[in-house]
Amino acid sequence: MKKRNWPTHSILVLAIVATWIKTYVVYHTSFDMKIENMMQQLILFINPLSFLLFIYGLSLFFKSPKVRNRYIVIMSFILAAILYGNAVFYRFFTDFITLPVLFQTSNFGDLGASAVESIYLTDIFYFTDVIILAIALKWLKVGEKVAMIKPAVKKAYFVLAAAMLFLNLGLAEIERPQLLTRSFDREMLVKNLGPYNYHLYDIYIQSKSHAQRALADGNELVEVNNYVRSNQAEPNAEMFGLADGRNLIVVSMESLQTFVLNNDMNGHEVTPFLNSLTKDKDTFYFPNFYHQTGLGKTSDSEFLVENSLYPLGGGAVFFTHSENKFHSMSESLNEKGYFTNVMHPNKKSFWNRDMMYQALAIQKYYDVNSYLINDGDAVNWGMKDIPFFEQSVAHMKEMPQPFYSRLITLTNHYPFDLDEEDQLIPQYDSNSRTLNKYFQAVRYMDEALKLFFEDLKEQGLYDNSIIVMYGDHYGISENHNAAMAQYLGKEITPYESAKLQRVPFFVHIPESGLGKEMPEVAGQIDIRPTILHLLGVETAKDMQLGADVFSEDHEEFVVFRDGGFVTDKLVYSGNACYDNATGTAIEIENCQPYIDRATQELGYSDKIINGDLLRFYDLKTGNLLLDEAEKANPEQKK
Repeated sequence: MKKRNWPTHSILVLAIVATWIKTYVVYHTSFDMKIENMMQQLILFINPLSFLLFIYGLSLFFKSPKVRNRYIVIMSFILAAILYGNAVFYRFFTDFITLPVLFQTSNFGDLGASAVESIYLTDIFYFTDVIILAIALKWLKVGEKVAMIKPAVKKAYFVLAAAMLFLNLGLAEIERPQLLTRSFDREMLVKNLGPYNYHLYDIYIQSKSHAQRALADGNELVEVNNYVRSNQAEPNAEMFGLADGRNLIVVSMESLQTFVLNNDMNGHEVTPFLNSLTKDKDTFYFPNFYHQTGLGKTSDSEFLVENSLYPLGGGAVFFTHSENKFHSMSESLNEKGYFTNVMHPNKKSFWNRDMMYQALAIQKYYDVNSYLINDGDAVNWGMKDIPFFEQSVAHMKEMPQPFYSRLITLTNHYPFDLDEEDQLIPQYDSNSRTLNKYFQAVRYMDEALKLFFEDLKEQGLYDNSIIVMYGDHYGISENHNAAMAQYLGKEITPYESAKLQRVPFFVHIPESGLGKEMPEVAGQIDIRPTILHLLGVETAKDMQLGADVFSEDHEEFVVFRDGGFVTDKLVYSGNACYDNATGTAIEIENCQPYIDRATQELGYSDKIINGDLLRFYDLKTGNLLLDEAEKANPEQKK
């Protein structure tokens, strides 16, 4: 069949239009971005255009039509891959890819099962524009010679691309003032800049982050130090040193959210053992405790626990800043004579733990090589919790005391698969396979924790220990809101979504008799000072942003990595302000002071991490080492 003869630049126009429309459709089908008015809808519609005009427009500089068209098709495939990568990533993390995540290649092999669960046959749609261009090239006649494009025409074309960019930025600034100062709010950036411009901005932010360390000035720590000291919480005299000299056992409960506690699933109790602890005379239970992790998930929770600093907005500190100077909880306990260690039956390089644990002054890492994993002992991402706890207690029995052991569980991990013999309750019956299997995996972990406590008692380790347990991050993302609404019997609004970020937090002190339910709003950033005070370690000079949950000065203010927050009276989520007691939306002005403070706290934490500022701080004296800062950057003094 004879090819039809089309105008010279038909492929260019077709590529721009096809990718533009496809991207707009993907916004509405693959990402849960809240659109509140016509201005936001307009911004969403036009935001891919400036980038597409520019990137495809570079083909105008190729003289050969074949080379020009080949460039356009290749670029359309690359852009499709970028968009598709974000869509798959969003299905699991409800977030967008950042540059550091792309360099976390050592994790890719272990992510296999999760990735397969997030890929569908219908995903061929993301490459629709590539297919259209390939078909068009087959049927459109492309001549060997192309009329010369006048410089004035090229100039006009790129002026149009620039005009679209400035129009986009102008409308975005009207809709969301100071948008580019909120690099931690990736949904807001993508919604206003588009996915392609967002990735360019992310590259800029990450480059800036690396430059920050090189140019860091210790004087930057002065303002942060003043803020930390002014918000310090004095220890509770009754609780300070209550567990002094005891072993510290900290359990990171994988993907465990609070909504399953003291609840049932179709008549089946999901967490019978943890439910009993919520009423135990030796246990402090916090039902209004929140995770504060970002893209680093479990590694972010580890970072929060050890340092009482926020994780980064893009990527994981474990990867991006493992060479920094930190003042970790492990470092403080080392000085108190504790044997500090982490137990996690995974490869030591996963999440760069082998490097990061050295930076955190953790003495020993019991990785996968420290465990005997027999046939049937592994599922999902590794060793099952019951044999993991059993062998971990055996390791503890051989440790010098007192010890600080942090155990990271694995079984209750997406995609929440279990062997048949480990399924202690039936699956749920929603349209979400993930939620359906989640209850079974949680029930198994609960059983493992019960056996763990029993084993500690049998081995004589229980009475002289304090056991702290916390949920590390959410297990059910916002992509399963419809199923969650079915289970909870209510609509999942941004307010409810924020409340679903609650994870269990237990402080179990055998034979204390002081246990009770603690309704205070608190977060993972508070764990470090709480534990250290219980063990009799003073933290008045520590550079930490959390506060002891037992202190009378503890403020009920939890900041999320995306800039949202929860207080005892307010919830800020999805760029809307809510009354915490009723869930009713109220005027944003009620939240504004806390919004500003949340942004300030996140900024201070980012400064400390990106600038590696703790190298300019003497923890023992509480003095700023400004002379060292000048030595590190003599140009700053000038």
